[in-house]
Order: sequence, then structure tokens, then C-alpha cells
Amino acid sequence: MGPSPQSTTQRSTALPTTGRPPENAHVRQWVQTCIDLCQPNALYWCDGSAQEQAALTQRAVAEGVLISLNPQTFPGCSLHRSNPNDTARTEYCTFTCTPTRELAGPTNNWMAPEQAYQTLRACYVGSMRGRTMYVVPFLMGLPGSPLAKVGIELTDSIYVALSMGLMTRMGRVALDALGGNDHFTRCLHSVGECDPHRRYICHFPQDNTVWSYGSGYGGNALLGKKCLALRIGSYLGHEEGWLAEHMLIMGITPPGGQTTYITGAFPSACGKTNLAMLTPPPHFAAKGWKTETIGDDIAWMYPGKDGALHALNPEYGYFGVVPGTNRTSNPNAVEIMSHDTIFTNVALLPDGTPWWEGKDGPIPSRCLDWTGQPWTPASGRKAAHPNSRFTAILTQNPALSPQAEDPAGALVSAIIFGARRSKTIPLIVEAFNWTHGVYLGATMGSETTAAASGQVGVVRRDPMAMLPFCGYNMGRYFTHWLSFEKRLTKRPRIFFVNWFRTDAQGKFLWPGFGDNLRLLAWIVERCQGRVGAIDTPLGWMPRPEDLDLDGIDRARFEQAQAIDPGAWQQELRDQEELFTKFGADMPNELLAERERLRSRL
Repeated sequence: MGPSPQSTTQRSTALPTTGRPPENAHVRQWVQTCIDLCQPNALYWCDGSAQEQAALTQRAVAEGVLISLNPQTFPGCSLHRSNPNDTARTEYCTFTCTPTRELAGPTNNWMAPEQAYQTLRACYVGSMRGRTMYVVPFLMGLPGSPLAKVGIELTDSIYVALSMGLMTRMGRVALDALGGNDHFTRCLHSVGECDPHRRYICHFPQDNTVWSYGSGYGGNALLGKKCLALRIGSYLGHEEGWLAEHMLIMGITPPGGQTTYITGAFPSACGKTNLAMLTPPPHFAAKGWKTETIGDDIAWMYPGKDGALHALNPEYGYFGVVPGTNRTSNPNAVEIMSHDTIFTNVALLPDGTPWWEGKDGPIPSRCLDWTGQPWTPASGRKAAHPNSRFTAILTQNPALSPQAEDPAGALVSAIIFGARRSKTIPLIVEAFNWTHGVYLGATMGSETTAAASGQVGVVRRDPMAMLPFCGYNMGRYFTHWLSFEKRLTKRPRIFFVNWFRTDAQGKFLWPGFGDNLRLLAWIVERCQGRVGAIDTPLGWMPRPEDLDLDGIDRARFEQAQAIDPGAWQQELRDQEELFTKFGADMPNELLAERERLRSRL
């Protein structure tokens, strides 16, 4: 399981301890080595109970880590303000630590395991002096699920401990699933001095270990989420024959029909949560269409004995982007956030309620911005950080699917890949076959958003929306995806969507939000063999008469579906640049798929 943290300083006195340590000797021994290294002043064993969540919230408020919000309008809610230098995933500080650089691949930052352990040990020495070490056992996936994984995170952040209590099945349920064995992901986290120049998020796939130092932001510090569920999870999936994906899972039920379950991969802040929680627009609801959410961010998928692909949500909560969320864009998220939620980096109104750009109601005349400074509409800056977040348990979602509690997961009929592209990419297209669908996912590019640090609005290749999250060589990851064609006898159909195409004036050609159900309905009917399509160079596309376009400008729809051969020739050149990175690891099947597209164009 990798080398244990070592320290030359051993504690000679008993550490003040809250909670009951587990009987598992492997856990106790590992925690003790981390205590010796980090030297906390106190130890807290989390049990995951509601009483503990309430008590830790009170402590966090008393320590100034959280601000209680108005109990009448936002009961059980609180606000956290992070360090201004710590508001997004820091991918340049995120490392895959494999025995060789080739195993990590050309798209991951690589560091040799020995160097990473040595560098982070030096950071961890005494990093928790004057602080409490919280021991957070957590379970990713439902108890009894074939893919469920146990992790234990040690952290000096009460905000992280509270958030993990919302995001995962935390406490005794995880320890019970672990029993007496040694198979758990070892996650060590310290905020340290929160210096961006001394910040590391290191993943050791072969050791089933994650070490994170110097950040308190969710994606860098909630180590069950992107770290275990995706980076470590994708490596485990490759070794064990399943897929860990940056995908939503939702169900769509047509009038009087059976529910069709789909998964969808979108880069962060590109509408994934809104789609996962989509509410049918009135004219669809009147006909009897229904939607339900299983997960909004991560899907673990495996081939079942029935020959079909099954997907489950390993998380127990949401860590969603707040700006732009309102009763038009995502009414279910508004309901989720109305109580028992931790808000991060939103603005604070004088009446103790949160505010963000795009919230329902008028723009306030004054408030405190996400840094706690006075703000007015004339300030010339955002009141809420563009990547501000809400953290809440998934059972608060009024559209939560009953299938979310099934340890076996939901049967997947369709996979959607999506991106934020203002030009070139059409609104919707269906892949000709599985290999063509993998090609569509492998070549997807999206204009960057505030969810990751760096320049916003630049087109970045983001295969399967997994570029920041794949824990091993992505060339081999593509081959792993291709292998499922033989593993599945009931293969899902694969689609590509782009809600964000614009006209010459920069206005969106498609209304999006609830109206996306018009396209999802076509996907459902394609899966059920009830609707046709037209053959185009890019794949199968719906005819206008195949969709419910009542109230939609048909000319703008057709403009959103238009194929510009010249623009696509440039797109192919850009794809070639991506494929060249992987050298011999790039599957020949995808190279051939690109040439077939070139000839069709």
C-alpha cells in the first residue's frame, strides 16, 4: 500500500481524542504514523451521525470557519469563505505519481513516487500543530455495491470534515464495509499555510494513496471526489474491468413508457448539474414526461452479467456551481440549496441570506462579496465568485431517482458527450457505432470555464471530460473504452451535444435548460427504435420533424445543426495535434475513425 509517512519525532504523551477508534488495526496503525508526522494537538474520529454534523457545524461557526445564515429563510445553512488564492482546482499542482512517466501519460503532470513522498513529508512535518486531525472514514458507492470503495481521509480542516459528511457515506457505514481488511484508500490532507507555491495534490495509483497539501478547495481537499472517485478510480477501473467517469446519471420517462437511463460527460461548469436535475418544461410535463436524477458529477459503470452497461453514483451529495442557478435554470437545485447546505464563496446580504449572480429576484443595492468586502452594483466586480459552490446531501433533491439506492446501478441506454463550443460543433449528433462514439468522446474540446484555474474561454481538448481526472495514460484509457464493445452485448447508443453554439452576434442559437428535453426525447426514442434520423458526415442527426420544436425558431435550430466543411477541416487538424501526443499508445481504431470522417467531409 505504499510507504508509510515517517517522522523523526514520536509523540510521548497521549493525544486528546474524541470519538471511538475502529477495531481495524491497519487503520489505527496508519493513523498513528500520520499523527507522528503531522503532530496535531487533538484527534477526532468521525462517526457520520447527524448529531456530530450539528456539533461540528457549531464548532466551525465558533472558530470563524463558517458563518450561520438566516435560520428563517435558509435553515441549517452556512457560508464558508476560502482563501482568495484557493478557489478552484489547481491542475498545475496536481500530480500522478507512477513508477514511470509513461504510465501517467502525456496529459498528466508526473512526479516519481519517491520524490513526491519526500516532498510532501517535508511539508507535513508539524503541519497540524495547534490543529485537530479529523479522521474521516468514507464509502464511495452504496453498501453491497460491486464497485463500492472505502477511503479514510485525515484532514486538519473542519470544513473538509463537514463537507465529506455531506458528500459521502461517512463514518461507521464505511468502517463496517471495511471490516478488518487493509483495502482502503489512504488520503492525507493538510491545508498547511495555503500557499499556492507550496501546493500539491498527489495521487499514487499503485499504492491506492492520495496526499494533498496546501489547499482547502473542494476538488483539491475533498479527497473522495475527484481524487478517489476519478483519478484513483479510473486506474482501478482499468485494472478491474470497469469505468470511472466524470458523468451525470439521469432517468427520462416518456408518457406511459419505461424509464430510459442515460449518462453524460461535460466539462465542469458546462451545464452538467442543470442537465442532471432538468425539470420538464410545462408543455412536456402536461404530456406526462418525467425526469429523475441519480447523480450529477460521477458515474462508475461496469458490464453486467446481462451484457448491458450499468451505472451507479458513488457520491452521497452535491458540490455544484452556484452562479446562474435559479428557478428557470435549475429549480431542483434551488430547492436543494434552501436548507442544510454549505455555501462556499457566495455573497452575503444584510439579512443573512446568500446571493449570487443569476439568483432569482432583483440585484441587491449592497452586500458583502465573497471575500467579505462591501459590494454594490457599481463595484465593477462579481459579488459571488464565478466558481462559488453549494454542498448538500443528495436526498434533498426532490427529483432524486429511486434507482439511486440500487447497489447494482441503473441500466445505461445512452451515453452523451457534451462541450461548450460557440462554433463548428452541431447541437446534436448520434455516433454510427461504438468505435465512432468513443472517437467523438476522445476528440471533444470545450471552452474553459472558472471551475479550473487559468485563462477562461480558450478551447481545450478534454477527452470524455476526463483530461484533469484520468489517473493513467489516456491512450490506454481510450483502448479501455474500445474494449467494452466486446464486453457488452447490449451497447448503449452514444451521442454528442453542444447547447452553446452562437450566431454572428454571439447569442445562443438554442434556448437550453428545460428545452434540452426536446433533444433528450429524441435520444430516448432512438434508444427505443421509435424515431428515424438522417445520415450526415458527422453521424446521425434528427430531422426537424423528428423533434418537438413547438415554439422554437426552426431556422435557428437548423443553423445550430449546420456543418461547415472548412471549419471541420481545421477541427481535424486540431484533433491530430491531440492524437500525436499519445504516440504509440494512440489506438489505431481512432486514427482510422478520423480518416473516415475526413473522407466523408
